[in-house]
Amino acid sequence: MMLSKAFVEKIWYTRHPLGIVLLPLSWLYQWLIMLRRRCYQSGLIATHAVTAPVIVVGNIVVGGTGKTPLVIWLADYCKQQGLKPGIISRGYGGKFTGQFQQVSPDSNPTFVGDEPVLMARRTHCPVAIAVERKRAAEALIKYHDCNLILCDDGLQHYALDRQLEIAVIDGQRRFGNGHCLPAGPLREPKSRLKTADFVISKYIAEHHEYKMEYVYGDLISLADPHRSMPVAKLRYQHVHAISGIANPAQYHAWLRQNQLQIICHEFPDHHPFTATEINFNDGLPVVMTEKDAVKCVAYADENHWYLPISAILPDAFTERLEALMKDIINEQKTA
Repeated sequence: MMLSKAFVEKIWYTRHPLGIVLLPLSWLYQWLIMLRRRCYQSGLIATHAVTAPVIVVGNIVVGGTGKTPLVIWLADYCKQQGLKPGIISRGYGGKFTGQFQQVSPDSNPTFVGDEPVLMARRTHCPVAIAVERKRAAEALIKYHDCNLILCDDGLQHYALDRQLEIAVIDGQRRFGNGHCLPAGPLREPKSRLKTADFVISKYIAEHHEYKMEYVYGDLISLADPHRSMPVAKLRYQHVHAISGIANPAQYHAWLRQNQLQIICHEFPDHHPFTATEINFNDGLPVVMTEKDAVKCVAYADENHWYLPISAILPDAFTERLEALMKDIINEQKTA
């Protein structure tokens, strides 16, 4: 029996009694993942290094925390430092089952996944997907002369050696009930964050965390990406708000704060949209996230718009990142 997303989140983010019932399975899961990590750390299972430094961006909670906007920010930052970053990903949500696939801005997101296409469009960096991230990293180094690899959602992919780890959390939702799967939303116990080089918290940051905020841009037309429109033009109007992301609450809240009268249409994360799901034949504007937009261009008309977001990081994060990256690059040169 399939449990609804709402029911699962009720178990994970409240004091639901089923969360207590599932605790023995969580303890078993936690023991297994800790054993797996120890095997990689001790060398019982091999880790694979590549010839360029690797920065891993990931999380310890199931669902979206803001990894993709952070990877885009990092790619832009690295280019400003004179580096040639490449981005690797698993390609979740796509149908690709081969060993390696390069992703371009016009790749089919149904095949390679929505987030890799979005990153290729926003960063103009080489992007590749692979189950074994090492294959993707080696290909970008070989064919695109990349001298830095950004690994999207790779915190638990211990088969790939890394020089820097950045863990991202949702500062509002935090860790739910604090339990590992299946009783709670944690992929790894909270103690895992102590071993990451950075902990980035979206919206609200606690001690030893760096706060990541979003800035929202003007709406951009799906039918003509050269057309844009301030969100204020839709103020007080009824608007269809489409979301196929893990946690759309903040996206909906921002639209409401800007006085849009939204009609919500929520879909699962990485949902493969069809034409009938985004066309309502009532003449009302349709607004969606940029991640969803890459899958909906073929079905869109002049009423369809997406809301771009960009990450903002504090100067303290940038300064420490710069210092650590200098050390990493110097070590790479002398190795």
